[in-house]
Amino acid sequence: MNLIRRTLIHSRSVVLAAGVLLGSTGGGAQELHGVDQGPAFKGPVGLQLYSLREQLAKDIPGTLGRVRGFGIRYVELAGTYGMSPDRFKGELDSAGLTAVSGHFPYEQFRDHLGDVIREARTFGLRYAGCAWIPHKEPFDEKTCREAALVFNRAGAALAAEGIKFFYHTHGYEFRPVEGGTLFDLLMAGTKPDSVCFEMDIFWMVHAGQDPVRLFDRFGGRFQLMHLKDMRKGTPTGLFTGSSDVRNDVSLGAGTINLPAALKAARKAGVKWYFIEDESPDPAGQIPESLRYLENVKF
Repeated sequence: MNLIRRTLIHSRSVVLAAGVLLGSTGGGAQELHGVDQGPAFKGPVGLQLYSLREQLAKDIPGTLGRVRGFGIRYVELAGTYGMSPDRFKGELDSAGLTAVSGHFPYEQFRDHLGDVIREARTFGLRYAGCAWIPHKEPFDEKTCREAALVFNRAGAALAAEGIKFFYHTHGYEFRPVEGGTLFDLLMAGTKPDSVCFEMDIFWMVHAGQDPVRLFDRFGGRFQLMHLKDMRKGTPTGLFTGSSDVRNDVSLGAGTINLPAALKAARKAGVKWYFIEDESPDPAGQIPESLRYLENVKF
C-alpha cells in the first residue's frame, strides 16, 4: 500500500495526534495515509494497547475512546481483557480503531494454533506474534531450539492465511553461547519467509545491545518495532527481560539514541512502529511521545 504524506488538521489541543496514521476507505482495500511527522520520520505509528492495560481492565469502551482521542487509529493487541474477540472487535470498530498486529501466548502457538488463527481472522490482523518464551532461568539453547520449531510451524500456518508471524524480543535471548548468542541461534533456526521479528528497543538496550547494529545485521527480519525510551541510570547488560516500570519514560526523555534507531529501522524496512509505554503514567506519557515523533529529526 502506498504511504503518502498528509497534514493532520486538528486543534492545538490535540496536536499530540501527530505521528499516527489516518485511514480512508474507498471502493476496495483500505488505503493508509501517513501523517506529516516532521522532516524525516514518516511512521506508520500505532499504540500497543498493553500500555493502557490497567485502564482497559476497568473500562474497555472508555479507554479505547481515549486512545482514539490521542489521534491514534492503529493498534497492536495484547489480549481482550475478559471480553470475547468478537465483542472486542466491535468495541475497536466503535472507537474507530484498527488492529494491525496482536500478541498471543507462546502456549497458544504451540498447543492451540487453530485458536490463534481464528482470533487473528476475527480482528483482520496482518501480524500475529509471541512476546515471551516461557523458560527457567537462564534461557538456554534447548528452549531456544524448541521455540524455533514452534515459530516455524506457526509461521507456515499463518502465512497460509495471509498473516505474518513474529517474535518480540525481550533481551534474555542475548545470552552468549558458542559462536554468538541465543538470539543468533533463533534467527538462524527460523525461516525468513514466514518468521519475522519485532524489535523492542528498550529491551535491546537493557540487554546491552545496540539497536542500530541489530538492524544493520538482520535487515528485513525486523518488520515491527516497539518505540520506548529508558530512564537515565537504568542498569543495562542484563538478560532478565524485566525492569522497574518507572524506567520506561516518554520518547526523547531518556538515554536511547532514538534518531539513530529510527534511521536504521527505516533503512532496514520496518513496516510498523508501535509506541509501548509500560510506565505508571502511560496516559500522560503517550502524548509526550507523540509530540516527540512529530518533531524528531535524523
